[in-house]
Amino acid sequence: MADFLSGYSIQNWLESCPQGYLDGTVYGHQPGETEIELLATNAVLREDAVRSTVQLVVGERCALAASSGLINAAPDEASKRFLATQTLDEARHVEIFTQRLFDLGVRKSELESTIHDLANPNLVKFAEVLLERVDQGDFVAGVVGQNIVLEGMAFSVFEMMYAMNDGVNPKFAHTLAGTIADERRHVGFGENRIGSLIKEHPEERPAIERMQKDMSYFMLATFADAFRNNAAVAELERIGQERSHTRFRGADLAVMAPEEMESLLADTVLKEFKVRLGRLGLEYQTPARP
Repeated sequence: MADFLSGYSIQNWLESCPQGYLDGTVYGHQPGETEIELLATNAVLREDAVRSTVQLVVGERCALAASSGLINAAPDEASKRFLATQTLDEARHVEIFTQRLFDLGVRKSELESTIHDLANPNLVKFAEVLLERVDQGDFVAGVVGQNIVLEGMAFSVFEMMYAMNDGVNPKFAHTLAGTIADERRHVGFGENRIGSLIKEHPEERPAIERMQKDMSYFMLATFADAFRNNAAVAELERIGQERSHTRFRGADLAVMAPEEMESLLADTVLKEFKVRLGRLGLEYQTPARP
């Protein structure tokens, strides 16, 4: 527990996060950075950016509700304090992605209606599965769902989005870089804290594994909707705008079709789920493919 206390203390969070990689940033990016002109002048690309950012807000609102809801359910003070820092991280994520919607031209008076209209129904169901366990005060299942499944998904999604924007949209890439650092810390907490608790409560394994399977299905369905109905790649080709030749997990995203990117992201996340769950003594459950 001593290593746990030092690695996930509030002091460590202060030094590494607000006094570290976020120092000097404004809403997660460098002062003065703005969205690229193409998003202001091309309606198709702007709509795609708004839609994808709405999904980030929906996911981070779920993460905020989950991390804050788990604080009182935590069995020890160290976990409570870490979850307090994670709650602030998630609140920051909600704020920075909401600010991006404003930067993309969404009016503050239209924020909630925009989120309601564009939120992917499968992502909403993904959140409902997790928050049901949190509302029940199930700490072990809640942390697996939050810090392994949700954060594990977010980590890879943000990494792919960073690769797609690096060198093309510095403002958004910088925003994503800070969230990736946060998610790495959150996933680490899940792996380091929950394994011992699962050993103490083996009777919880079947229910947790079913939750992982359900959440994984809704995640894959969200990916399918996002990539198969994506008009941005075709629009970039139409206007002759070359995509960034940065790489994600060894693949050049600039030459991949949307369905290939969907498969790459899904396989990446599911593979990491299997590894991380195995470390916790849980058996990965393969979801149906949408």
